[in-house]
Amino acid sequence: MPDDSPGNAPGRDDALNGRTLLLGVSGGIAAYKAASLARLFEKAGAEGQVLMTESAARFISPLTLGTLSGREVLTEIFPEGPERDEGGGSGAWTKHVSLGLWADLFVVAPATAQTLARLAGGFCDSMLTATALSARCPLLVCPSMDRDMYAHPAVQDNLERLRDYGYTVMPAAEGELASGLTGKGRLPEPEAIFARARELLSEHDDAEDGNAGGPEQTEAGETPRPLADRRVLVTAGPTREPLDPVRHLTNPSTGTMGFALAEAAAQRGARVTLVAGPTSLDTPAAANGRIERIDVETAAEMHTATREHAAGADLILMAAAVADYTPADPSDAKLKKGDTGDLTLRLERTPDILAELGEDKRSENRSPQRLLGFALETHDGPENARRKLAEKHLDWVVLNSPTQDGSGFGPDTNRVTLIGRDGTEETFPQLPKRALADRLLDRVASHHFSRDAV
Repeated sequence: MPDDSPGNAPGRDDALNGRTLLLGVSGGIAAYKAASLARLFEKAGAEGQVLMTESAARFISPLTLGTLSGREVLTEIFPEGPERDEGGGSGAWTKHVSLGLWADLFVVAPATAQTLARLAGGFCDSMLTATALSARCPLLVCPSMDRDMYAHPAVQDNLERLRDYGYTVMPAAEGELASGLTGKGRLPEPEAIFARARELLSEHDDAEDGNAGGPEQTEAGETPRPLADRRVLVTAGPTREPLDPVRHLTNPSTGTMGFALAEAAAQRGARVTLVAGPTSLDTPAAANGRIERIDVETAAEMHTATREHAAGADLILMAAAVADYTPADPSDAKLKKGDTGDLTLRLERTPDILAELGEDKRSENRSPQRLLGFALETHDGPENARRKLAEKHLDWVVLNSPTQDGSGFGPDTNRVTLIGRDGTEETFPQLPKRALADRLLDRVASHHFSRDAV
């Protein structure tokens, strides 16, 4: 897949053109998506090599992936070939070593529970696992399996172990699964994996170039965790404002973005308080007990819980979709249909939690504390977001829109613009919300919680 033409041909991507990529494919139903992913990498100008487990070939033909990548697919740890390669080096029996040195990025998609266990355990029984052990490049793992398998503690422990190794784990998407169940376990769409791979390459390049935007390294060679032992407060989900004992006013928020932020903060070493409105989401299992969850129902309850924990927080991430209005006189009995069929409701404003936190931060001189809010806008988005940033004394505001596909309430993805009080703005492509949470926290932490910052 090399680009032999001068300059970039149409469709080439500056971040991927001429780069060398390994695509590891393991045996799950989502293996068919590897064809689209290989095609995206090829169109971007990358040179790719596909590595398949033996069971993956039962779901998609090696011939298909080999045709799309322009290279013979490798499965066995000792493929047939010459004893010496074209450069005079070791041949087929050390192919996994040469591939590990050759690649700029290794993507495993899909990564089944079996493959995750073998990667976490350091097994070396296929070309995929052997090359992973030899690779010096960033490695992106994209889990895919059934809902209950993905939620199992053994799988979550393996994912956490891979993160400890320095691998990047792209959380599974939520939706309908091959078993007929619905939940987390789907392989993210190829476009989302492509975008994350592109980001990883850019971040790796920045780090090697000494760019301040890349991850800083300690003397021990480990990436520091700027949120370690910081206190982070996160709000998530909707609120429910009761009309009567069986009806309420609410919105479609699922809480996914807020829960993703809480998990990302905990994995960076923070002690997290998560104030959650009504949601079906479980507390992230990969957070290693660093999340204290407080469940609330109404805007008034979220106001009380948030204000109670705000003063001691170093960073506050306000991702909840709090109702702006609540019924002034909720009925203590089920409302019956009237003779006319009409019902008039009198609503009153709920407390503006974000504005209160911003005013407290300013008036009480909590200068080290950082405050991030979300702005969900249907029109005049940048103008409304900047106004919210200024009026509510925020450090950051995250602008998104429910009118864009793959954004806002409901989807497991989001596309946002991060606007800073210092005038900085950064627009992110459509990403899974968990991956986006990593990007947002990386930006906020690098600005405000580096080792040299208070």
